[in-house]
Amino acid sequence: MFDPSKKPVLTVTDLKMHFPVKSSGLLRRTVGHVKAVDGVSFELREGQSLGLVGESGCGKSTTGRLITRLYDPTEGSIEFEGRDLAKLSQRQLKPRRRDIQMIFQDPYSSLNPRHTVGAIVGAPMVIHGTVPKKQVLKKVQELLEVVGLNPEHYNRYPNEFSGGQRQRIGIARSLALQPKVLVADEPVSALDVSIQAQVINLLQDIQKEFGIAFLFIAHDLAIVRHFSPEIAVMYLGKIVEIGDRESIYKNAHHPYTQALLSAVPDIKQAQTGGRRERIRLEGDVPSPVNPPSGCHFRTRCPIAKEICSVVEPPLLQIDQRHKVACHFASEVGHAPERPVTAPLLGVDEYGAPDPGASPAEIPGDGPGYADTWYDLANNTRGRA
Repeated sequence: MFDPSKKPVLTVTDLKMHFPVKSSGLLRRTVGHVKAVDGVSFELREGQSLGLVGESGCGKSTTGRLITRLYDPTEGSIEFEGRDLAKLSQRQLKPRRRDIQMIFQDPYSSLNPRHTVGAIVGAPMVIHGTVPKKQVLKKVQELLEVVGLNPEHYNRYPNEFSGGQRQRIGIARSLALQPKVLVADEPVSALDVSIQAQVINLLQDIQKEFGIAFLFIAHDLAIVRHFSPEIAVMYLGKIVEIGDRESIYKNAHHPYTQALLSAVPDIKQAQTGGRRERIRLEGDVPSPVNPPSGCHFRTRCPIAKEICSVVEPPLLQIDQRHKVACHFASEVGHAPERPVTAPLLGVDEYGAPDPGASPAEIPGDGPGYADTWYDLANNTRGRA
């Protein structure tokens, strides 16, 4: 549950990342910019999670890489414990890298196939000198056990593990320096649906045990709803709506957020033979090289008016913990009411786990992190 009393551990203000577009030829002049992230602001609180959702190409992953300083931002600030990470040199940044780590999307390409698991997980400790060399192996084995892997498999190579197990190795590596913030860049999108549940449960256990704050980037709104008490919706480099979980899913005000929610399969409706009305957006996502004037979403918005092409809507507070960037947010109204139907064991109407359901384990690729809700849901919901 979202707790506003907890202080922000990370504050991002007006963050921008504009990649230069070079001309062909010998001189290679800059002829434009790809505005991948164009003025993003949010807070991440201690021990809590912010879910960042949106279509492919909206700037979610770039935002994650900016926070970890894998990219140098064009503008904006990334305040962590009183210091602006965006202004630090690489030498000044090195000790701060211990506190902000990343879980990458692809468990196959993010692990060096020439290194053993022990070398991969132990590398951060060796580089930063946080653990004496004689104790690195012991620490590696402890981390492998934390993520549900056999500690004795430290001398194996990544190709000897399944996709879900490889992602666990990546998670163990991200925990090696005991970070305060983890950026999870679509950590389950490359995994089978039943394995996704296990990895999500593992991340939740880690969050509770170590008190880590998560920036959780994902496409699947059901997963985000389950993991994050606060959600931000991105479109073409900007946050268009941000708020707590219940206000976003039950009272979305931005037309883009409503369109995304309408695409989430409704399991309970499917059981009764009903269908949710799907909001289909017209046209393609505009190019970030030349985004539309005014509101970036106006070229696909069903309620756009003349002002939308002239004035960019600011991100304004419309309710407690709920902000929307839309000139006509009050006219959009509430999200369609979900009909009350017969309950499906373990899940709600979005395919997310029912807090009142008792879990039952299913076989998986790692011990202790099995769950039922995705396995049950898979029979009716599939992938969003």
